[in-house]
Amino acid sequence: MDKELATALFESLASGVRLDVFRLLVKHAPTGLVAGEIAARLDIPSTNLSFHLKAMTHAGLVNVTQEGRYQRYRANLAVMQALIDYLTAECCNGNPEKCFDAGSAST
Repeated sequence: MDKELATALFESLASGVRLDVFRLLVKHAPTGLVAGEIAARLDIPSTNLSFHLKAMTHAGLVNVTQEGRYQRYRANLAVMQALIDYLTAECCNGNPEKCFDAGSAST
């Protein structure tokens, strides 16, 4: 991952709505949710949600597949893992496994 892609991913997540959508899709991985389910669960108007989903899809944070009349959205977990790896690659002089215990991270 390069700095330009990492920046684009962070810009895409720099919205409370998009962060909520991504976290919801992570929760429902790997099956994902159709747009109407996302809108209902997060109480977001469909037109507003459509705008956010388009931006997230364009950035590569979510994948979308057509299922008849519906579009199913899934979190792109590989991209998120690549972003995490990019952020921690230089941790502890290039040995991120020495830096922290993933289980001890606070929320």
